[in-house]
Amino acid sequence: MRSRHPYWKRIGRIAFVAFLATVAVLLALYARSVDWAAVTAAIAGYSAGELSIAAALALLSYLIYGGYDLAARAYAHHALSTRRVMLIAAISYAFALNIGAVVGSAGFRYRLYSRSGLSMGSINRIVAFSVSSNWLGYLLLAGALFVTRSVALPADWKIGATGLQALGLAMLAAVLAYLIACGWSHGRILHVRGHHFRLPSPRLALLQLALAAINWSVMAAIVYLLLPPQIDYTMVLGALLLAAVATAIAHIPAGIGVLEAVFLALLGATVAQPQLVAALLVYRAFYYLGPLIAATASYAAFEAKSRRIAHPANDS
Repeated sequence: MRSRHPYWKRIGRIAFVAFLATVAVLLALYARSVDWAAVTAAIAGYSAGELSIAAALALLSYLIYGGYDLAARAYAHHALSTRRVMLIAAISYAFALNIGAVVGSAGFRYRLYSRSGLSMGSINRIVAFSVSSNWLGYLLLAGALFVTRSVALPADWKIGATGLQALGLAMLAAVLAYLIACGWSHGRILHVRGHHFRLPSPRLALLQLALAAINWSVMAAIVYLLLPPQIDYTMVLGALLLAAVATAIAHIPAGIGVLEAVFLALLGATVAQPQLVAALLVYRAFYYLGPLIAATASYAAFEAKSRRIAHPANDS
């Protein structure tokens, strides 16, 4: 049976092709922004064992991130398979890192989960749970580092050690307030300015914190592995956490230039600039560029399969 709205189908196909073309342009621009000679030299300087561990850590991080959506499955009470949930999370994460959280993390989750048959209410809960998981883990780790003054700031940064410590206390207080609220709510529906939501159970809240804190730690471990051995891991973690906020504020795709600027400011006095830049370029290759290519192919396959299932007669 033919659709009563052929124009909408055509518009959908054009939009899909336009999206793939946009991603192709993004990849081309990304490739032009990378100093491939430096990447080649850096890879040549690393052992096969170091590169294998870095790749394994990047894969581990994406798997842990998929755990956000698996935990969200219990929170949203849906029954999608673990394989599909992990695939959707990985695609969304890769695009979120490279083109921004609004389009990547939220937009792709809405598209892929709706294609998988979930209602808008369930998807809203998944997005809220996953995004909050990521930043709750961030608050916990950053708060602990800042309170203990584990991150040495450059002298010209206005916030200073005391200001950063106060910020850390506020972060930890926010995490504690969240846990208390989860324990207090006991599954009640909360109403705030016309929006209705339910906080997760204390067990799920603790799982959120654990997954996200581990994930941020693994991300920092990739950069730490690629740097000279004299660098302190907590400084690398602190630089990564500060760079994440700077990237979110700057709204630059993939945080190109922002990540490097923060690391150079915090570690430039300890690590030679060529070594630091080379490590970050290799980190980008493993954590940003490679997953983006894989996510683009996976998303195209996902859409093609969904279209065949929805319109089997059109394939004959």
